[in-house]
Amino acid sequence: MRPTILNPLFADITVLNGVGPKIAALISRVAGSRVVDLLLTPPSGLIDRSFRSTIADAPLGRILTLRVTVDRHDPPPKGRRLPYKVICSDHTGFITLVFFHARQDYLKKVLPEGETRLVSGKIEDFNGARQMAHPDYIADPEKPDDMPDFEPVYPLTSGLTSAVMRKATAQSVTRAPDLEEWQEPNWLKARNWSSWKAATETLHAPKSDADLSLLAPARQRLAYDELLANQLALMLIRQARVKSKGRAIKGDGILRARARKALPFSLTGAQQSALQEIFADMESGERMVRLLQGDVGSGKTIVAFLAMLAAVETGAQATLMAPTGILAQQHLESLSPLASTAGVRLDVLSGRDKGAVRSEKLQRLKNGETNILIGTHALFQESIEFQDLALVVIDEQHRFGVRQRMALTQKGPKPDLLVMTATPIPRTLSLTAYGDMDHSRITEKPPGRKPVDTRTVPASRIHDVIAGLKRATAQNEQAYWVCPLVEESDVLDLTAAEERFETLKSAIGSDKVGLVHGRMTGPEKDAVMERFHSGELSILIATTVIEVGVNAPNATIIIIEHAERFGLAQLHQLRGRVGRSDKKSSCILLYKPPLGETAKARLNVLRDTEDGFLIAEEDLRLRGAGDVLGAAQSGFPKFRLADIAVHGELLAAARDDAKLILSRDGQLSSARGKALRALLYLFSRDDAVKMLSAG
Repeated sequence: MRPTILNPLFADITVLNGVGPKIAALISRVAGSRVVDLLLTPPSGLIDRSFRSTIADAPLGRILTLRVTVDRHDPPPKGRRLPYKVICSDHTGFITLVFFHARQDYLKKVLPEGETRLVSGKIEDFNGARQMAHPDYIADPEKPDDMPDFEPVYPLTSGLTSAVMRKATAQSVTRAPDLEEWQEPNWLKARNWSSWKAATETLHAPKSDADLSLLAPARQRLAYDELLANQLALMLIRQARVKSKGRAIKGDGILRARARKALPFSLTGAQQSALQEIFADMESGERMVRLLQGDVGSGKTIVAFLAMLAAVETGAQATLMAPTGILAQQHLESLSPLASTAGVRLDVLSGRDKGAVRSEKLQRLKNGETNILIGTHALFQESIEFQDLALVVIDEQHRFGVRQRMALTQKGPKPDLLVMTATPIPRTLSLTAYGDMDHSRITEKPPGRKPVDTRTVPASRIHDVIAGLKRATAQNEQAYWVCPLVEESDVLDLTAAEERFETLKSAIGSDKVGLVHGRMTGPEKDAVMERFHSGELSILIATTVIEVGVNAPNATIIIIEHAERFGLAQLHQLRGRVGRSDKKSSCILLYKPPLGETAKARLNVLRDTEDGFLIAEEDLRLRGAGDVLGAAQSGFPKFRLADIAVHGELLAAARDDAKLILSRDGQLSSARGKALRALLYLFSRDDAVKMLSAG
């Protein structure tokens, strides 16, 4: 049960004054629908109204506050669409306050003639006279609280004003209760941090840009709270899993020996050591939950296949889940020869299987005829039953959330879980998403792979690039051409995939160029990809739909248009589509000058190294955690107050703290433990609280 002291924070935002259903819908777009969501949304900027001036000395264009006497109102003649003017003065001169579409009765009330008022806004020069259009604030000098000197700025959306957002957030701060301290007193003292409530109040009352800094004490305190909640939750999940015993999976090695003998290459040292770690996990009585990280083309799939064979050797089944139907089909193609040599039945199931075909596949799976099933999200469906599922492998984990991976492991009696990703993840970031897992890394590439020659080329030389492409395709080489958008956008000056498709068709031949983008249906995409895969098409124009897993060994060229718009990790993933054989490959990064410093650094890093892990760390440094893997990738927690690129040291401390807490108080039943339960609820990590047994 959530502690009752937190209930005011978990109320709907419509309990706040001035927040009806319409405003609530707008606020929930930028913050969330509960009071706590507003409380945990930090200001993104600050308006400083503390600068006071006289009319004569006031600088133009700067926000400032004047103390003026209201001399007279000058309404426009009836029927004329002219602004309403109010003439004011101080001892140094005159200023005109200008209002469009004004209500005279309202202005007479707030600016009574002969009275003194504070007005705040920006001054402009109009025909040699000073004026202020629509002051942000008009206040009585006797009531200075009506106009704050400092005003926090929050994220907004169309239709939501700063004033409304600020008032709603201020109310959320007043609803924050005094909570029992969950941090160690010595740790708070060493860092000079205040209590949670005081830090929250400070966060929402900045007085300078320094107060907005990610390194300001109040922000650091709250970031640490959020990271501690994250680490504690992951460790509680891990603790619950360790308690629920798994099964020891120890095969005789016969199927694995057959498959390895049929391989046209030897496994690298990194692949061998990853396999040793995986087999040791599978043979132990505890459930395996392991993350296998390997750069593009490092040979993760064969490692996963040998792990699946280990499960099949015991008479059990294994499943491999891929993020797309195309990738599932490619896994089937690449693994079928090995499966057949080993004497193993491999099947593929996707959402597109219908009728009798689907029924037959499900029956074979249920009665144990199918040893290994490859599939997509369709594997989550209730109708899919295994006879005895012992190992679940998930490919490209960051495309699936924690709940999805849990759902698949419910298909068998506590199956082992191996999660793979070709997206190298910075160590700090992997701790936030995969702190509940053991990690294996494949850091070598298979022998014979040549480095990809990476070059940066300005967009003005696109005709040279197309001419080079024409020569390459005449030699039967294949190429990818990546565009960032599907159709022309008025907002971004980007060449659309569709426009590039037309250009290349006329240059190279309409029967040789294909187009794939995210708005096409699955079967449409598959058909074009298949034509490219089989060599029927020479060029595949695509949006980033090809980023993960598309395998065409004959493709030796990738051209990425507007490369400056992509993140480093994404560029590295795209480059990984080529260089998958012993042929010389190249990657051309077309950019539009002038380049900003970050974009320049990003392209230089990509040109200088192919080490995905180094690239991932650099990407984190250059862009911050929020953008590294993209907002849509659901497996990664979205932090409101912590920024992993800045707060990496705090994350390490939170991890150590969480370990220590659970080693001393595994049920969180001490006084500090109960306070930490409130922390978990506060940051919506209540799933972890449910892992604790009653009490």
